[in-house]
Amino acid sequence: MAALIGFTLLLVYLVAGELLALWFDLGLPGPVIGMLLMWPSLSIAWVRHHVQAVADFLLANLSLLFIPVGVGVILHIDVLRTIWWQVTLALVVSTVLGLATTTLLLRWLMRQAPPDEGSPQRPSDE
Repeated sequence: MAALIGFTLLLVYLVAGELLALWFDLGLPGPVIGMLLMWPSLSIAWVRHHVQAVADFLLANLSLLFIPVGVGVILHIDVLRTIWWQVTLALVVSTVLGLATTTLLLRWLMRQAPPDEGSPQRPSDE
């Protein structure tokens, strides 16, 4: 029952985000606005418990969500044969940029955080 309530909560936030995006022309997709609305409410234990139940279910079955993508690739394989190198280049460049951004942000955040008392000293960048 917790997963059903959690799924309903996710749908409510999705619809609220879509309505706000439609009414106010915010320039953000409705699902992103819905996530931003849901974020503060996750501090409430009741909401967090129900959303976690449905999130665990969705993560356990995540591979099923890739089936439509695979079918789309097979349906449009003739188009992909002509532009395969552009798609490959875009995937490689975006992956490298994402990894570099994550690494730099993590290093910056680790420098900003005070050291924990129980953890070993971090090496300095001297």
